[in-house]
Amino acid sequence: MACRVLIGAQWGDEGKGKIIDFLTQDAQWVVRYQGGNNAGHTVEVGDTRYVLHLIPSGILHEGKRAVIGHGVVVDPLALLEEIDMLAGHGISIEGRLLVSDRAHVVFPYHPQVDACREGKPTGDKIGTTRRGIGPAYADKVARTGLRFADLLDTPAFPELLRPRLAEKNLILEAHGMAPIEEGPLLATYQEAAERLRPYVADTVVLLNEARRRGEGIFFEGAQGTMLDIDFGTYPFVTSSSASAGGACTGSGIAPHHMDEVVGVIKAYTTRVGEGPFPTELDNAEGEALRTAGREFGATTGRPRRCGWFDGVVARYSAMVNGIDAWALTKLDVLDEVATIRICTGYELRGRTIRHIPASVRDLTACRPVYEDVEGWRAPTKGATCLADLPPGARAYIRRLEEVSGVPVGYLSVGPRRDETFRVPRAD
Repeated sequence: MACRVLIGAQWGDEGKGKIIDFLTQDAQWVVRYQGGNNAGHTVEVGDTRYVLHLIPSGILHEGKRAVIGHGVVVDPLALLEEIDMLAGHGISIEGRLLVSDRAHVVFPYHPQVDACREGKPTGDKIGTTRRGIGPAYADKVARTGLRFADLLDTPAFPELLRPRLAEKNLILEAHGMAPIEEGPLLATYQEAAERLRPYVADTVVLLNEARRRGEGIFFEGAQGTMLDIDFGTYPFVTSSSASAGGACTGSGIAPHHMDEVVGVIKAYTTRVGEGPFPTELDNAEGEALRTAGREFGATTGRPRRCGWFDGVVARYSAMVNGIDAWALTKLDVLDEVATIRICTGYELRGRTIRHIPASVRDLTACRPVYEDVEGWRAPTKGATCLADLPPGARAYIRRLEEVSGVPVGYLSVGPRRDETFRVPRAD
């Protein structure tokens, strides 16, 4: 298929980087279309573990071209760190990495403003990574942001930056923080601009030309559907469109050119940061899942909140994204669990519902309706097809398909690239 979208179907951290790395073999281009360096995609190749925050995971495949689309907000210094990290591993990106000239730039004042808001004494923090992603998107929507086209405009950039920095310094000073000096900031970003200049291009045109040539394009989402600015648990969400629709608005490829949507979903559920989480296990069971699954954020190192599989979330994600197939990850984490629970609905103030309520207060009040299934108590690691799995594991997969209404097309039973396989469809 020419154009395929891969999205997270839960609250992020589903294992998208690994699945994208696996599926990149079918594409010539891999496109990151939203978010910023608040996301972390982890890929293990052999004994090497890569954590990428901005550059699409497909860059790890020789000959693939990676694009950071205009829907992403980009910290140039963080991007240069990733470029240098890859070079240190012997991975050349020359001629293979492209950054949209329409992508908005994250400046040092964005993380500072983020910290001001998250540190408010009112207690209504969102639980952001404090990387400045939300404030950068806020500037974009307010039409006061600066894009890479501005950053590379050497004569105009200082004059464009000056009033924006002055405005942000007023905010910082009002919160008791030191203002940011213009001279050092300007020098640092001008130097970064020159290093990044060879990578910046009009990626909208390049991607559409590639599509017309019939080249495969894979669209890599960050975060997850339940963190989407519109569909997620607002206000405890990210600041961009983390659902499948963001692939179009963040890349410039029209909707009718998208051929397939793959949703990445864990065999259980996790969440980082604040906000409601109906199936959360704030007990020894949750801690056991966290330990077995190594559930610590790739970007912040924060421990992830863990809980049982939420079928309500799965059905909702399938609906709003038009998911054609699941990529089910971390099945192996459940190998030693005696009894596994699946949430099939919520109880809200005496009635059973099977949808995600818009009100975060209603979702917080929801209690999961569970069905219990017997665990398989046998290893799934090393499996290369469904037939290799214990019967109980196969039964669990079938039940998740029934609850969510979407077939499993890909299965992961470990963190390494070679611990993923395709699941043939019945049709």
